[in-house]
Amino acid sequence: MSCFRFLAAVTVATALLGGELLAGAETGGLGQAAEPSPPAQPADIEELERRLDVLAAEVERLRSGETSEIGLTDDEARALGLAPSAAATYRQTQGVSIAGYGEMLYQNFASEDERGKPTPGGAQLDFLRAIIYAGYRFNDRFLFNSEIELEHANEISVEFAYIDYLAHEHLGIRGGMLLVPMGLVNEFHEPTVFIGAKRPETERRIIPTTWRENGAGVHGSVDRFAYRAYVVNGLDATGFSANGIRGGRQKGSKARAQDLAFVGRVDVTPTPGVFAGASLYTGGSGQGQIKVAGREVGVQTTIFDLHGQAQIRGFDLRVLFGRTQLSDTAELNETLGLTGSNGVAETMRGGYVQIGYNALSQVASTDVAIIPYYRYERVDTQARMPEGFERSLATDNAFKTIGVELKPIPNVVVKADYQWVTNDAQSGQNQFNVNLGYAF
Repeated sequence: MSCFRFLAAVTVATALLGGELLAGAETGGLGQAAEPSPPAQPADIEELERRLDVLAAEVERLRSGETSEIGLTDDEARALGLAPSAAATYRQTQGVSIAGYGEMLYQNFASEDERGKPTPGGAQLDFLRAIIYAGYRFNDRFLFNSEIELEHANEISVEFAYIDYLAHEHLGIRGGMLLVPMGLVNEFHEPTVFIGAKRPETERRIIPTTWRENGAGVHGSVDRFAYRAYVVNGLDATGFSANGIRGGRQKGSKARAQDLAFVGRVDVTPTPGVFAGASLYTGGSGQGQIKVAGREVGVQTTIFDLHGQAQIRGFDLRVLFGRTQLSDTAELNETLGLTGSNGVAETMRGGYVQIGYNALSQVASTDVAIIPYYRYERVDTQARMPEGFERSLATDNAFKTIGVELKPIPNVVVKADYQWVTNDAQSGQNQFNVNLGYAF
């Protein structure tokens, strides 16, 4: 099937080029000169360029082994802030759409840490999540989209649920429970999309994936640029800890909104399969709960990230750096009763570089993918502490992960990897992971 599609794309491209070059050049017989073609009009040239861009994207996706089953290219879905299956309702002209994904994770922890000190160790098998995307397209302007999640086989939650008004080709207005548009995983967290049995630690502790809040804003794309900008309820600083800000997510449930936040993202896609961008989140997290000597403090929280991804000729390269900055952390720690190395930091940071290669990417007759991968990651949740507090040697961790993923078809994946963990406290605990995932 892939070979047929590739040949079809090349054939159509040849026909388009031939049609443009030969149009109007009919010969009057043997030895008779052809009449000159009329000059190409700007509109004709622009349409030809558009068609060639579409064909180039399709050919590159076939050569790289990347497919999209929902009628949108991966780049088009990403510009909406959605993974491929999550964008299913956008291909509907009207009516209901159903899609989903799920994943199960096996983790086997080492029985001792870096120093050789015994640890609890052991193994765990968890059906992490089973997801249903339910959407409804009212007309060509209005649609509803949602993600309903069953976590750990017994916890039900809503990951996102919003109304989208597609006001213009380059502008959409979105309101409801929204995925915060940061990083490479938070919006694009289907197991067939990210590489690795587990999500990167930077996108759990610095960018607290999966992160969703209530709010509204705009999104869109212009040529090769895509943007999203929302106002949402702020985080809740009473959930922050020495291990990061993940506990501050309010998840849309009776969310405190005394402090609001702004989050924005811009990406550029210079060529199909390649994009880079930046995200910024800033807002108060005190929510009226942090008071010292009768004075209310806001715990201003600012997070930014730089990210990039390239999927070309079977290679998959991903890079991300994230940084979180907090104000009023001394007052926050006092309110929470945290002292010494247990305090919340003023600065947290992390980043990773990951590379994989689809060993079967240049085999046009197969949809099977075998992708060995390696990820190096560094996360420090106490990069800078407020005065009077000290850093813990266990909060600056390096993670080295090597593994392989198998996709027998694009919608099913099995990922296995081994992760080495080190820190200055020598308390790192290695682990072996296997993930079974699907998306439709």
